[in-house]
Formats: sequence, structure tokens, C-alpha cells
Amino acid sequence: MSLPNALLPTEMWCGQPAPSKLVCVGRNYAAHAAELNNPVPESPLLFIKPSTSLADLRQPLVLPHELGEVHYEAELVVQLGQRLTRADQATAAAAISGMGLALDLTLRDVQTQLKQQGQPWEKAKAWDGACPVTPLLACPAEQDWSQLEFALWINGERKQHGKSAEMIYTVPELLSEISHYFTLLPGDLVLTGTPAGVGRLSSGDQLRLTLGSQLSLETCVG
Repeated sequence: MSLPNALLPTEMWCGQPAPSKLVCVGRNYAAHAAELNNPVPESPLLFIKPSTSLADLRQPLVLPHELGEVHYEAELVVQLGQRLTRADQATAAAAISGMGLALDLTLRDVQTQLKQQGQPWEKAKAWDGACPVTPLLACPAEQDWSQLEFALWINGERKQHGKSAEMIYTVPELLSEISHYFTLLPGDLVLTGTPAGVGRLSSGDQLRLTLGSQLSLETCVG
């Protein structure tokens, strides 16, 4: 099995250090939880991907198809510009330096098996290349985190459409909650959850991701 093992180039981090970790949020859209027959969590469901899971979304996706179905989960991602520990929501929002889009790639067959055995998800979520990320946009201080929209098209068909207003937990709420369990360092990334419409990726698929009118990127599955 050959997987990518390269961090994103420095220019993608808006002048911040490369991330020490990626914190992911599960089931932050009620419709996505429902499509996988999962209950809506009573508090944010958190897990971590290592920095070695990062890949550049400008490059073709390299997927371990031999391990079963690989599913896409498009998400809004934010980058920290300041250290956060036990922060309130206002402090957390002020610490954001960049935003973009990411794919939380999931080995769905592997994840199902792990869940059935009561085991952690790392094998399904944290493999090398499991988190392709777009270049990041600098965030204005007055950014309204409730008014963002993003979408994923595959082979010309829109598969996912996310609105931050539909998140169960807002971006500032998520960052504050995370910071009460483990410190977020400058450069760290937080993936804020995926909307409904997740599905399987296949070789040759053509992908387009958009974040409002601010970002549009095309890539493919190798």
C-alpha cells in the first residue's frame, strides 16, 4: 500500500506554522447524523488526525481503495493563529487566522468494523493523506461565522451543500469546547463537521469545492 506523506506547502498556512494536529468534529449537522443512522451528540464529538494525514487538495487524491470504500466528507476548516487554552467563545473566534475547505476522507468499511468492535476510529480516519485541504484564506476580524456556505460537486453534480447557520455547534462554540480539553496551538486546524450527502469516491472522479464566492478549487481522484 502506497500513501502520500507530505505536509502542505508553507504558503497554504497564511504565514502560520504548520499544524501540530487536526481536530475534527463529528455529527455537527443533524441531517448528516441522520443519513448514517447516528444519534445527534449532546456535546461536540471530537477526534484528532495527525499532521501526517494532510494532503494538498490541488493535487490528485491518492486513495487506498484496497482497504474498501473511501468516502468524502467536505467540511469548513479553520486555522488557529493564537494559542488557545480554556478560552471563551469571543477569545476563540478572535484567535482564528484562516479558513478554507477540507475533505475528511473516511475508510467507511474499516470504520464500520471498528465501531462494531468498540474500537477507536484512527485506522479509518487518520491514515496518510486522509485530510486534503485547500489553500487557506485570511480571515477578517469581523468575520460572521454564521453566514458561510460551501459545496462539493463530483462529476458535475452537487453532492454536498453546507451552511454554517445549520451547524449544531457554531465555530466559536467548537473552538471554546475543544480548548477546554486540549490546547490548540498556532497553525492547528479544526474541521467543523460535514453536511448530508457523503458518499463513495471512485478513481477518475472530478471534484470541485467552493466556499461562497471566495474560493473555488478543482481536483480529481487519481
